[in-house]
Amino acid sequence: MVPTATAHAQPVPDLWPRWTKHDETSRATLDHTAWSAFLARYAMAGADGVVRLPYGRVTAEDRQALASYVAALQGTPVSSLARAEQLAYWINFYNALTVKVVLDRYPVKSIRDISLGGSITATFLGGPWDAKLVRIEGEQLSLNDMEHRILRPIWRNARVHYALNCASVGCPSLRTIAFTATNTSGLMDRAGRDFVNGPHGVRRQDASIWISSIYRWFRDDFGGTDSAVVAHLGGFAEGDLAAALARDVRIQGDFYDWSLNDQP
Repeated sequence: MVPTATAHAQPVPDLWPRWTKHDETSRATLDHTAWSAFLARYAMAGADGVVRLPYGRVTAEDRQALASYVAALQGTPVSSLARAEQLAYWINFYNALTVKVVLDRYPVKSIRDISLGGSITATFLGGPWDAKLVRIEGEQLSLNDMEHRILRPIWRNARVHYALNCASVGCPSLRTIAFTATNTSGLMDRAGRDFVNGPHGVRRQDASIWISSIYRWFRDDFGGTDSAVVAHLGGFAEGDLAAALARDVRIQGDFYDWSLNDQP
């Protein structure tokens, strides 16, 4: 969910063939219980609908449980899984790894304050997204690799943006349960409705709207034009917002809040 020079939709040759592999005969299911337990204990929605985490109150025991979960995902032969199982794997991995990165360097006011390098862009702009943080099936990957070289180009589904959380208030909120092969589609739909109808997705102003910067950064994923973005939003909007989007509205600009999704 990061607008950097490395955020592109095209596959990187050395990663693309490997991560498109899947086995639809596989009946293997991954155990995301540890991640669900962590979310159930700490992920809480505020009055504004944003799910926040009390990073400063996460116990040492739960930090270790999260680290063990991330380590278990690293050891998973993901290319041997069925496609639906893979999608849940990558979404949970991205979100859990992001939380771990913040916990390991907390306190911070924004995830952009965590500068781990990994590229020239990251060196100047900060953020952990280009650093190679994990090794999966022998390949070192960054958070940007997961999002921009795997999830976006392989699945080509705009709803993926609603499933990923980059630890900021302006990002689509964490779900309070883990994604699985059977619930992912429903959770992405729910996340899309929550975000579009919440304060950080769309704001109305007279005959125009302001949209989350996510729709600008990844405009092509949402249809490539302003009218396509509006049509996408209309598919999730409810009530007065749905009625407004059904009329001839103009996108006035965009906004985003990089504050940490922290719960003091």
